[in-house]
Amino acid sequence: MNAPPCPESTVLTDAAITLRPWRCEDAAAMYEAVRESMASLAAWLPWCHADYGLADAQARMQACREGWAQGELFAFAVLDGDGRLQGSAGLSQINRLHRSANAGYWLRASAQGRGWASRALMQVARFGFEQLGLIRVEVVAEPGNVASRRTAERAGARFETIARNKIWSRGRAADAAVYSLVPSDLAPP
Repeated sequence: MNAPPCPESTVLTDAAITLRPWRCEDAAAMYEAVRESMASLAAWLPWCHADYGLADAQARMQACREGWAQGELFAFAVLDGDGRLQGSAGLSQINRLHRSANAGYWLRASAQGRGWASRALMQVARFGFEQLGLIRVEVVAEPGNVASRRTAERAGARFETIARNKIWSRGRAADAAVYSLVPSDLAPP
């Protein structure tokens, strides 16, 4: 795997959205986006809960910065054309031996349904392939998480299987739909 690029100089962009690494000053905007989106996110993201507060968002900003520095988490704020925070996308669970990672993404409720999540997924996958030297990016979602699964499919990810006991979610083992992206799945930018 390649050494990670400096977060301050990393910006991913296309015609609709821009992704950049999270900054400490993003905590309030993240808190606002999460609170707006509780109904659509809480069922699938254990960290998104009724008691989610500004301190949680601040802790996440710190974890993102530390994760980037350690080469373990490459998390990006997803911004619209006006620079307003619309969600997050990133790579985690980096497997150096097999040059793979897990992709995750979410959008605030008012930004859903615009195709931005699939665009963000394609951008973080391309970042992983081109900047980190990955050969595989996985999307793992609970089978009932139809929105996340459709996002993976729209981004060009291939469905591989329903893996038994693939994830630990809310204190129990859960099956998960596994999708993959490899470099040849993404058309040149």
